[in-house]
Amino acid sequence: MAKDYDVVIAGGGMVGGTLACALGGSGLKVGVIEPQAVSATDKGAGLRVSAITLASQTVFENVGAWPDRRAPVEAMRIWEDSSTLNFDSADIGEPCLAWIIENNVMVAALTARLRQFANIEVLNPARVATAQFDEERVSVRLEDGREVKTQLLVGADGADSRVRRAASIDWTRHDLGQSAIVAVVSTERPHACTAWQHFLATGPLAFLPLADPRQVSIVWSADTARATELMHLDDVAFNVELQAAFGDHLGSARLGSARAAIPLALGFARDYTAQRVALIGDAAHTVHPLAGQGVNLGILDAVTLAEILLAAAGQKRDLGAQALLRRYERARKGADVSMQAVTGGFRYLFGSHLPGLRALRDAGLRFTDQLPPLKDYLMRRASGLAGELPRLAQRVQR
Repeated sequence: MAKDYDVVIAGGGMVGGTLACALGGSGLKVGVIEPQAVSATDKGAGLRVSAITLASQTVFENVGAWPDRRAPVEAMRIWEDSSTLNFDSADIGEPCLAWIIENNVMVAALTARLRQFANIEVLNPARVATAQFDEERVSVRLEDGREVKTQLLVGADGADSRVRRAASIDWTRHDLGQSAIVAVVSTERPHACTAWQHFLATGPLAFLPLADPRQVSIVWSADTARATELMHLDDVAFNVELQAAFGDHLGSARLGSARAAIPLALGFARDYTAQRVALIGDAAHTVHPLAGQGVNLGILDAVTLAEILLAAAGQKRDLGAQALLRRYERARKGADVSMQAVTGGFRYLFGSHLPGLRALRDAGLRFTDQLPPLKDYLMRRASGLAGELPRLAQRVQR
């Protein structure tokens, strides 16, 4: 016999977990379908990290899932050749600009919080096999044969979303011709809570501070041929290339983990909603990791949708009604598409070898660095301190 829920969320990662936590403690019966076995006590370092904005920090604090293991980004140093751009959190009166958190640590914190809510059930490990839609419910069959029914099915299951395919929502993918190499790197000198980004001819190299003062997470976005070459090097040869690309800002830098390469692409769903379906996070949009905004967009998707669903539940409305879901799509699609355009544009701006564009980039970095009001605006915007925010992302809730 099928279990019945008000909301079923396919995907219990950072974005899906955030939505579930935001619905925790409400009168809604929520099911979370997560294919991976997730620990609620994972404290170890992982290869994948996220730059969590101050707005996302507020969300995690408000839902009770802010982990202890995290590293503040108090300053950023960006450069190309001799042109530099520096950001410091003290200039805007904040203790930091963002936080670097291992993805597995953040998911563990959300998982631990989910288990405290009586109205949430986590189906794990489980994966969506098929979904059938009718006027009143969605019937979801899992790969293990179980069936669940719900008013609303939420796709938080990544760029290769099964929910999106089941709902026949068109997906456009644009290959950026790059891969991001990620790894943990040990440095001779402490990182001093500073994030570094060097724009190279083949793509940007970022050093992101971790909780250990002499460890950083690297995200080396490189053209596919260059990334393939780097991945085929042994550790000693890779360290030589890494040192040459980054310089001696932190002394010697050596691999402290395995490496992984992640192909980069922009992707966007034609619609964020369909009959009794809503998409959030990477299921709706993917962006270049250049500005570290991808997961933060997804978190804002999640709490925006939660806010709409909780209000509708209070009015005893149908949670899968298309008129209701369109409110979510209108609230989020413009912001998500704008960030895609910005990050995708930067990839081509800084990846171009045209002399005119190179001179423009250099002038832009120098010009911005000499304008404190512009720098302050950029820091506030990137940190999530400016612009329209859903209630759970606001420091002072109304």
